[in-house]
Amino acid sequence: MNSTLWRAPLFWRGAQTLARVAVGLVGRLEVTGDVPDALRRGPLILAANHISPFDPVVLAAACRVRDVAPRIMATGGLFRTPVIGALMRHAGHIRVDRGTAAVHRSLEVAAQAVAGGSVVLVYPEGRIGLDPGMWPERGKTGTARLAFASGAAVVPVAQWGSHEVLPYHAPKGMLRGVARALVRRPVIRVHFGAPVAIDDLRSGSPGSARQATDRIIDAITEGLVPLRPDEPDLPRHVDPGRPVDTARAHRRHRAG
Repeated sequence: MNSTLWRAPLFWRGAQTLARVAVGLVGRLEVTGDVPDALRRGPLILAANHISPFDPVVLAAACRVRDVAPRIMATGGLFRTPVIGALMRHAGHIRVDRGTAAVHRSLEVAAQAVAGGSVVLVYPEGRIGLDPGMWPERGKTGTARLAFASGAAVVPVAQWGSHEVLPYHAPKGMLRGVARALVRRPVIRVHFGAPVAIDDLRSGSPGSARQATDRIIDAITEGLVPLRPDEPDLPRHVDPGRPVDTARAHRRHRAG
């Protein structure tokens, strides 16, 4: 049976190594926590907070450190980009056309990928978060529904620091952001947490997807707290071009 499971192409493994080099050029990567050996090759869902356009590079690098090769659920715009789109498809990543009816098809493809033995990386918030303090927002239920449909475990991944490399509106301001990072070399932290306990919700009772989503966001938030101990409320680095929206604020544990 194992021979039929999806395995990451060598191309994607190589790209992860390049991502590790790229992150090392603009910052100092610190990876804590781990993915259980039994889950490292999948099926597995990695659920991460989303704070910057640089996140995919950081998470690809961190996963390389932990010997995990995830298929990333990424915005459809990337797949329409010449060269990059073809490379994304070749690496097995999954297209998400947000705001369209096709988004439901994306979940079906992701569920099939997980069932086929893949590790799939998702952003439960569904967008780069706009919380004023850059804490995880109230999540969309897609990640929970993906977990229910596939039966896979969900490992929360908290990250901090990528917002100091690329601004919200990148590629606008990208050169300035990268130049700043090359000089300051911010610490970029990624933490892999313990699998989220949602087995009691897999029966699909009313409200179970929302409950599971809240647990996933809670777990990401708890993992994020120690990554920013001296920034318990507002981040030190503020991107003036990043909009703020409190409509999807999610309760969180405060440090201290």
